[in-house]
Amino acid sequence: MNLRQAPPVPDVFDPRQYAAGVPHAAYRVLRDHHPVAWQDEPEVLGWPAGPGFWAVTRHADVVRVLKDSATYSSHLGTTQIRDPDPADLPFVRRMMLNQDPPEHGRLRRLVSRAFTRGRIDRFTSVAQERARALFAQALETARTSDGTVDLVTAVTDDYALLNLADLLGVPGSDRGLLLHWTQRVIGYQDPDEAGTVVLDADGKPVNPRSPAMLRDMFAYARQLAAHKRRHPADDVLTTLAQDPELADAELEMFFFLLTVAGNDTVRSAAPGGLLILAEHPESYELLRAGKAELPRAVEELLRRHPPVLTFRRTAARDTELAGRRIRAGDKVVVFHASANHDERVFAAPDRLDLSRTPNPHVSFGDGPHVCLGAHFARLQLRVLYGEALRALPVLRPAGSARRLTSNFINGIKSLPVQVA
Repeated sequence: MNLRQAPPVPDVFDPRQYAAGVPHAAYRVLRDHHPVAWQDEPEVLGWPAGPGFWAVTRHADVVRVLKDSATYSSHLGTTQIRDPDPADLPFVRRMMLNQDPPEHGRLRRLVSRAFTRGRIDRFTSVAQERARALFAQALETARTSDGTVDLVTAVTDDYALLNLADLLGVPGSDRGLLLHWTQRVIGYQDPDEAGTVVLDADGKPVNPRSPAMLRDMFAYARQLAAHKRRHPADDVLTTLAQDPELADAELEMFFFLLTVAGNDTVRSAAPGGLLILAEHPESYELLRAGKAELPRAVEELLRRHPPVLTFRRTAARDTELAGRRIRAGDKVVVFHASANHDERVFAAPDRLDLSRTPNPHVSFGDGPHVCLGAHFARLQLRVLYGEALRALPVLRPAGSARRLTSNFINGIKSLPVQVA
């Protein structure tokens, strides 16, 4: 009989630890010994304490939670770990991300009409030209200095933002607003993004997803939709604005979701993939030599660096998961990066294998809420990495990457690399 005591449950909630890197060692302890583990939710960085939650870290359990919307609801408490203000909850629940079937399916079908594969595929040549120009400019910058460049500020931020703006149909003069709104919503836990945090009368931060904080974005969405009705074009906002089944309030929520999720998915995944390739020069050379297939490589880079770290559900009824009793109303949080490293599914998960197949990572989720823009994200990543291989004969780390302080987005704020 094995009397060895299981190690204590590590904390994987505190967003500050993610600034140093994804805590894979802690995830492994959870997967091996505490696959569904209670996590405390103390006050951090001025944000108030919460009631705690169940952390789900094994691949099979993560998939089960994501697929079972009847038991694990997106709507009851929405999808962020931190509870919204009770007064804001009805507002936040209107977003498609925070809906359950059947209403979620209705909204998803409406936006899918605009998010067509054909429309997205037509952006391939535009994305290629953009990536080529950005890498050329980055390479020139490096050659006139010490051979190094920050690929986040020189390439990936602009690449993700401008591609999204083209797809949505946002005028060039307004495209900086998309980045501003994304940073405000995504970077609220990061001290470097403190300028995006608004404090209430008591000195406490205001939730960036509250109605007050989204008023300017929604006003812009209404103005842009009105413009698209008068001046239609081949873009997502024109299609949404002309859809008679879509209420104005729903269009505003779609604009918020597409702006934030559509931008930050690629904005987070792209530098993550480039960092991994810079750290594995032999894999980079395999790709440059055509000895590894780029589409499979994209999937492996996504597995290693998922853009989203966590998503929350709320138990709709008493249930059991991995032997733990979960009560109705409990928060249940899935950890994508942990599931993607589960040894029960992925052989040698810490090894970069550009030809890994099958590769059932959950970087774009699973179940009814699987990422609507996954095809667009994959297309952009294939194009970006392909242009990097063509433009950059050298790709090596030139210092430590700076990571976002967040337990939600797997963001990279700075990626210094040697390219010349």
